[in-house]
Amino acid sequence: MRRAAWQLGVAARRHSNAGLRQQQQEKRTSSDLFHQVLTTRRSFAADESNSSTTSSLKKTALYDLHVEQGGKMVPFAGWSMPIQYKDSIMESTINCRAAGSLFDVSHMCGLSLKGPDAIPFLETLVVGDIVGLAPGTGTLSVFTNENGGVIDDTVITKVSDEHIYIVVNAGCRDKDLQHLAKHLKPFQDAGKTVGWHVHDERSLLALQGPLAPEVLQKLTSDDLSKLYFGDFKILKINGSDCFLTRTGYTGEDGFEISVPNEDAAALALAILEKSQGKIRLTGLGARDSLRLEAGLCLYGNDLEQHITPVEAGLAWTIGKRRRAEGGFLGAETILQQLKDGPARRRVGLVSSGAPARSHSEILDGDGKNIGEVTSGGFSPCLKKNISMGYVANGYHKNGTQVKVTVRGRQYDAVVTKMPFVPVHYYKPAAAAAAVKA
Repeated sequence: MRRAAWQLGVAARRHSNAGLRQQQQEKRTSSDLFHQVLTTRRSFAADESNSSTTSSLKKTALYDLHVEQGGKMVPFAGWSMPIQYKDSIMESTINCRAAGSLFDVSHMCGLSLKGPDAIPFLETLVVGDIVGLAPGTGTLSVFTNENGGVIDDTVITKVSDEHIYIVVNAGCRDKDLQHLAKHLKPFQDAGKTVGWHVHDERSLLALQGPLAPEVLQKLTSDDLSKLYFGDFKILKINGSDCFLTRTGYTGEDGFEISVPNEDAAALALAILEKSQGKIRLTGLGARDSLRLEAGLCLYGNDLEQHITPVEAGLAWTIGKRRRAEGGFLGAETILQQLKDGPARRRVGLVSSGAPARSHSEILDGDGKNIGEVTSGGFSPCLKKNISMGYVANGYHKNGTQVKVTVRGRQYDAVVTKMPFVPVHYYKPAAAAAAVKA
């Protein structure tokens, strides 16, 4: 009896120790994710607007709600934004893919270009075929400079032939607006008709995850099943006049909702209530993990003014007509790269050891530097280290064995296709499959 009790006690201690080790590992992983997010957003942390004192930080219309819900507020691109709530970044990431997340992305800048010459003007600055878009549809594109480098990546929607709706990154807002203004004046002076409006009167919410469509459908009479990935519509949601785009930054199905500031908090609460707690408010931390798993670029890390869209693996954003005609800033460089191939390419990596983060060296088998990691960390969904970066042309093929340097130590890594996780964008073929099921 005493022996059985002794064995039971040993087993209990082993179980307790195992549980403690698991808790410690989870704590380390959560801490790593938190560090990952802070280091990933290095470019904005260094931004002048981010060096502001806490009292001078801008606040979104949902600031009070974030604080009430336990949001951990941090400076980001001149704004006070939630990096996480009461649950960990790992839990939030997994919940988004399993159920859903609601993000406040009101720090991003929405603007409209209007007038009969709005599209010709915009096409001098971006690589996308905006003329070819059907009204009510949009696309990812990039603003380029004279050398073909990326000034910013942006989602552009053709509301109509004389109305273009654009969303640009928070950390790039000032330079983007200055860039637009600089080129707009001579365009207008030449007798062209185009004006613009920055939508500071509106907030932007991102509803992402498999439950997003059915939850949002409860708040509008419009049939969302007919709105596919990249589509745009102006409609009533929860009684408010909203701009709705079926898009996102997670790899999941979802929507970005532009709503009047005065109605933003009520809409956020309505979404959370209709989901019966399954959709959670989620901060920038999980948003960064989600976009990395989906293989999506973060400006300031994976995209910068010295990186072209061809090098970044975004050649698909350059329309066929634009490839033939050019007519955008940096076209000569970009079109030459399309013809000859770039000297470096963005790739995905899966590595062993400690997670490779921004600025980690990428080496070939002989220890020669062939590139650099631009974003990286631990994947909550895959339970492995993932990263993306740029390598010399020839090392970009899937399955290529390389090494990454982390704090002076080298670890094995392999070039891996992106996205790292399956994406679930709602497209006509997916909609038809869902109906059959």
